[in-house]
Amino acid sequence: MAASHTVHPFAIPQISKLGVLTLHGYGIRVRMQAGHLETEHGIGPERYKLRLPRVNHRLKRLVCIGDDGFVTLAALRWLSDVGASFVMLDRLGKVRVVTGPASSSEARLRRAQALALANGAALPIARELIAAKLDGQENLVREKLKNESSANIIATLRKSLLSAETIDAIRGIESRAASEYWRAWYDVPVLFPRSDVKRVPDHWLRFGTRHSPLTGGPRLAVNPANALLNYTNAVAESECRLAAVACGLDDALGFVHSDTANRDSLALDLIETIRPAIEAWLLNWLSTEPLRRSDFLESSDGNCRLSSTICSELSRTAPTWAKLVAPWAEFVAHSLYGGRASRARCLPGIKTPLTQRHRREAKGVSAERVSLPKLAHICRGCGSHIPRQSAECWKCAQSTRASTMRDVAQLGRLASQKPEAEQKRKRTASRQALARFNWDPSQLPSWLTRDFFLQQIHQLLATVSPSQVRSTLNVSHYYATKVRKGYVPHPRHWLSLAKLAGIRQ
Repeated sequence: MAASHTVHPFAIPQISKLGVLTLHGYGIRVRMQAGHLETEHGIGPERYKLRLPRVNHRLKRLVCIGDDGFVTLAALRWLSDVGASFVMLDRLGKVRVVTGPASSSEARLRRAQALALANGAALPIARELIAAKLDGQENLVREKLKNESSANIIATLRKSLLSAETIDAIRGIESRAASEYWRAWYDVPVLFPRSDVKRVPDHWLRFGTRHSPLTGGPRLAVNPANALLNYTNAVAESECRLAAVACGLDDALGFVHSDTANRDSLALDLIETIRPAIEAWLLNWLSTEPLRRSDFLESSDGNCRLSSTICSELSRTAPTWAKLVAPWAEFVAHSLYGGRASRARCLPGIKTPLTQRHRREAKGVSAERVSLPKLAHICRGCGSHIPRQSAECWKCAQSTRASTMRDVAQLGRLASQKPEAEQKRKRTASRQALARFNWDPSQLPSWLTRDFFLQQIHQLLATVSPSQVRSTLNVSHYYATKVRKGYVPHPRHWLSLAKLAGIRQ
């Protein structure tokens, strides 16, 4: 297969500013070539190739979306040597593979983690993790969704965590809070460009329920909003796995989530703490940016799937979720070491590999503020990419302006056809006819002739505003504008217009 002619070599700027490189398509290749990491991906004739050296590569995450291709052992070794992680996801929001730099495994920590459910050490940790989640949900519902009743219910459930004496009780509180939380999300609107609104199903235009009719749970979402949330959660879950392993924890031994085959329960426990941040970011996106129809595909069973383009954009958010979950992973490790640790204090002598908190405190440096990622800004009319300071592209803006003018004209025509408008026109016509009948031509000065009006007065009226002409003659704005443009009014108005123009004699 002669594919070399269709391969487009890209420079290093293909990697995002946050150090994420996303590969998608068919025939994905990750291998070593002359000491460089060589990647190749794409679909059909659009194949992209990139070579990264060991220095100045800026790579932190290599995200692979798809399952057709290969990764060599030498490439995995290269990623481990440079401190980068390899993540494999699918478009349905499921984590397939996560590998990261190897960290030292401490037997004491893992033994304490394995015994935590039996000796009661897991209870305060689970209570702290779920309390953080409910606190974030309460703030989001109260401040973003403006739903005071749901926020008060979640706040009450959060306070009841203090009296929860078992893990099952904590799970029950979290479940009831989740039901109230997602009920507040049901009517959140989802925006699409005007050119796409007629081509999307009706149930795509709002967030809807979190439970998919295909599975009874969040998996296999049937609308774009839930599909976006599923995939973003998968990206964050992979970062939680890496954070747990970096702290020396076993990502499969959780506290809140029960032990299930093929599931990393501790990673799911950690992601509970940052779910409100993920959902707040998604809510801000849905309320400010329209989604494009071309980024989503509805399968034969109704499942909504994401395109490779939007999956690549969502994968670039991984470093943000890694920074948010880092202190929580260290909190769990310190709690298992010391029996009960505080989030506001780190145990001395215990490593903080993710946040570098000990080093920052020694140097007197404050913690770095985590900013939420920004996605592409698109036009509300056609969905094309535009500068962030604009709401629409130039073509759609012109079309909107013309449409607005047509609507205003149509409203004016409709208003003029009402019976009230017809009666008003009749009363005005009668008043003007009576004024013309009662006017005495002898009141007009001899010097104020038609020629004098056209040669002298009309030129001066060009400097007078239509509102002044209208108030002086007690006529409509339309008639006053006609007079300023050259229309000769009835002679009974000439003297008033001469005074308005500044002519007294």
